[in-house]
Amino acid sequence: MGKCTEETVLSIHHWNDSLFSFKTTRQSSLRFTSGQFIMIGLKNGKKQILRAYSFANPFYSEELEFYSIKVQDGALTSRLQHIKEGDTILVGSKPTGTLVLSSLHRPGRNLFLLATGTGLAPFMSIVRDPEAYERYERVVLVHGVRQVSDLGYHDYLQDELKEHPLVGEDVAEKLLYYPTVTREPFRNQGRITDLITSGKLLSDLELDDFDATKDAVMVCGSPTALKDITAIFKEKDFKHGLPHAPSAFSYERAFVES
Repeated sequence: MGKCTEETVLSIHHWNDSLFSFKTTRQSSLRFTSGQFIMIGLKNGKKQILRAYSFANPFYSEELEFYSIKVQDGALTSRLQHIKEGDTILVGSKPTGTLVLSSLHRPGRNLFLLATGTGLAPFMSIVRDPEAYERYERVVLVHGVRQVSDLGYHDYLQDELKEHPLVGEDVAEKLLYYPTVTREPFRNQGRITDLITSGKLLSDLELDDFDATKDAVMVCGSPTALKDITAIFKEKDFKHGLPHAPSAFSYERAFVES
């Protein structure tokens, strides 16, 4: 895994009782690509408790940011959710991952970023990456959750990101943000899979049908969502791509059982 560095917690945001995000310092030597993940964790006596977390910050940020669930009996998150400003976090030195723009063919019409839950994290990095807007005419971020309070970063994505000094103009012109909720009333309701198969997603966004020769899709979320969404796009002839063999569809292989 490589040696870990000790980073200082700069801020924590608790979105609700089950979700939080936090920012830490960043070693100037750490380099990563939008969509990648790294091992982070805490010390437990002489041992280290480490888990894979996607970067939620853009690659050029001076700080690191991570988005996490709270699991009361989780080996790491049972402790991680209680961190405070000034605490120390372990961060690995070897970013990796296949959920990157280089896994997709270019140029393209629409880039669909389909996330459930904390699967939003890598896409928070990608929607702040200028390359996404250089490659595609539209960037469509769909975030599916159960409760309205689970829509982490909602206000930022809907309003504040348009003021971003580097990508704000591109965001205002090209980013379509579509949050959807399954268990509470909300302006968009339903599972991502149902919204795709019913045609409602594209209808609401006023977009043409998915086309594997023009569009690209990235997926991150629960194992069930990954499996079901992958099956839908496989039928639409979206083939899985990797950095050495780009195609129209990408997910993080390290998190999925084949």
